Parts: sequence; C-alpha cells; structure tokens
Amino acid sequence: MLQSIGLTNFKCFDALELAFAPLTLLCGMNGMGKSSILQALLVLRQSALSGELSKGRLVLGGELADLGTGQDVLFEGAEEDVVAFDLRDNHALKPCRLSFSYSRGADQLSASKKSVDAPASEWQHVPPLGGHVFYVSADRLGPRKIYDRSEILARQRNLGARGEYAWNYLYAQQNETMASTDPRCPSSSAGRKVLDVVNFWLQEITPGANIGLDEVRQADALVAGFTFERPGDIRTLRYRATNVGFGLSYTLPVFMSLLAPSGSLCLLENPEAHLHPRGQTKLAELAVRAALAGVQVIAETHSDHFMDGVRIAVREELIQPDQTAFHYFARDGGRTVVSSPQVSTSGRLSEWPPGFFDQHEENLARLLTPNA
Repeated sequence: MLQSIGLTNFKCFDALELAFAPLTLLCGMNGMGKSSILQALLVLRQSALSGELSKGRLVLGGELADLGTGQDVLFEGAEEDVVAFDLRDNHALKPCRLSFSYSRGADQLSASKKSVDAPASEWQHVPPLGGHVFYVSADRLGPRKIYDRSEILARQRNLGARGEYAWNYLYAQQNETMASTDPRCPSSSAGRKVLDVVNFWLQEITPGANIGLDEVRQADALVAGFTFERPGDIRTLRYRATNVGFGLSYTLPVFMSLLAPSGSLCLLENPEAHLHPRGQTKLAELAVRAALAGVQVIAETHSDHFMDGVRIAVREELIQPDQTAFHYFARDGGRTVVSSPQVSTSGRLSEWPPGFFDQHEENLARLLTPNA
C-alpha cells in the first residue's frame, strides 16, 4: 500500500510530501490541485503500462492522463528544470525516486541523471507502477442504450477511464462469489455473488432498484436496465438505463472499482456525482469497507456528505482513525498548500481550515440574520 507520494516541480507543487492511508480524501475548492495528485499517480501508471517508464521516459499524454507537454507540468516557479516523484510504501520496499528532465514542447520526459535507470524490480508489481489500479474519472459515461462487450477487457479488469466498460466488467463478474468475511458483503441474506452485492449497495442509494443485464451476442454488446420494487408490491418491468435517473448509471463504475480485489489501488474523482445526499453518505460507507477489504482508496471529493460518511464510520468503530486521511488543498499565491486535519475516535476533526466544507454554516448564518 502506498504510504506517501512526494512531488517536485509538478504542476502547482514546488515540493510536496503527501501521506496516504487505506482511505484518503482529497478536498478543497476547484482548481486547488487535488486532481494533480491523482494525475501524478496516473501518469506514472500509464508510463509503466506502456513500457516507456522502464526505458526512462514519462508519458504525459495517454488514456489515463493527458497533461499536454513539459511546459504544462513544470511548476511555474521551478528553480530547476526537473520534475520528480518519490514513492514510499508501508512495507519494506526501498523508496522509489523517479526524476525527469524538463523539455518544453515534449509530450514525453526523459529520465534525468538524478533518477534511477528503471523502477526497482519490486515496485514493478506494486500500484501504481504494477498490480491492479482502478480509476474512475469525473467525466464518466452516462446512460446508454447498449454497452460494449469484451471478454478480454473483462479479464484485464478494465473499466475504461470514463467507466465505459463497467457494465462489461459486471457482466463477466456477476456470478463470482465473494468471501463471507468480505466487509463489503451485506450481512443480510441478500447473497454474496457480485451482482447481489452491487444490487445491495444500489438499493442503499435508491431503495428497490435492481440491475438487469442481457447480452446481444451478434453485436458484442450488452443491454442494461433497472427494475424497481417496494415491500408488498410486485417488481416493475425493466426500464432502459436511458430512462432512469442519471446517477444510477454514473455510480456503477464507482461500485465496481470499490469491489476490486484486495491489494488494488482505487482512484476516484467525485464519486458522489449525481447522487442524493443519503446516497453519498452510503457510498462513503462502501469506500470504508473497501479499505477494510485491502483496497487502497484515494478519492477526490467535493461532498461534505461523503466526508461525513467516513467520519461516521470512524465514530461507529467500523474503521480506525489512523486508517483514514483527510487533506484540504488551498492556494497561497501560485503555490498550493495542504492542511491535514486529524480525525478522533468520535469522528471529530482537529481543525476546520477556512473553506473546508463550511459553506453550510455560512449559508445558515445568512439565513438567520435578521433583515435590515
């Protein structure tokens, strides 16, 4: 599991050391640098997958991250024409430093003289350089009438950067049985097959909802839909995904990434998008349970409901405080500064920096202020 990442002259960071936990939340206003943390991990991932990293090259443009050219990634006030990444894990692996020379118009950067020739062999099997990495972009694919079907992509556990293959992955995994000890499995009699577990969490967000999938073999495609049922009533006919609330389809890639195998790294951008506040809080519980199942989760979020879901899980002793990390990003001139409040066993945070999910209180104060 990643313990920390160090960034030098990468985008809005001149020098940053950011600690990770089994579940890490990246919070802050828009344009503060949260996405840059995920992009740093993703650019290393795509460079490793392409084989270029082992040749000493960092690939700036790819399916996972398209950062432009060298001038787009070098910190504006850099005193040295070098972009560097330092990875540490919480086991016995030697820290991995990857340093690249700046080239203004290049979409690949070459290793600098201060960098190792290639990642240490043990890091080639550890996320983000190796192993399983699940990434769910904020720009996800919405409801569609049909979805692509591919056994190869399913075996590769490929959800697609926009979640376009999430339905394909669910179709391939739907009858796999999860362990009875897996904390992501419901304690009720809902079942332990992957489709049962997905439907359980779907119903936590939208009561009565169930996913249905059919294969169209001649077209290598899937048709997806939703049915709904209430206690004491019959289940509805299946509705097309395009005729049901946007949030249900938008959340499926998040579900599938949070049901990843133990040892995986799960990177989420705005997992709460298009969800009701109750659904956002319940989704945070699933993220907590994924962390307990051995999946490292790093989520960029703008939702106080999602954050509160994690705090509630700490308070209710579902997860320990030191298994979580909260980071708040803010601007100080051209630099980004990060505050990291600590959470207590009661779920309280040690500090609330200005702008850190305080808008509700500010709005309430304005509403309660007597009119002049």
